[in-house]
Amino acid sequence: MPVIEEYVKADGTVVRRHTRLPAGARRETAILGTIVAGVFIFGSGNTTATGTQQGQERLPQPQATTVYPIKWPGWAESAVRPTPTLSYPIVFPSSGSGR
Repeated sequence: MPVIEEYVKADGTVVRRHTRLPAGARRETAILGTIVAGVFIFGSGNTTATGTQQGQERLPQPQATTVYPIKWPGWAESAVRPTPTLSYPIVFPSSGSGR
């Protein structure tokens, strides 16, 4: 944030040392403040995930139903590796340009 040093105007008024916001900072601050206020106003409901409130019963907690590692049929069998059907060297003809 820029600091404006003390100075004297042309009409003789003395201006004390102060800070000035950069250009556009007031608008951006107002937009950010509006968004934050909206989140607080609209985002804070009276719902609770656990515990009792005003005679309400406790909500069920999620339980883990998966056992890791997940094993598929044929997990213990070894996989069949493919073998190439052809095996010969590939010869690229030279064009003579040296590239």
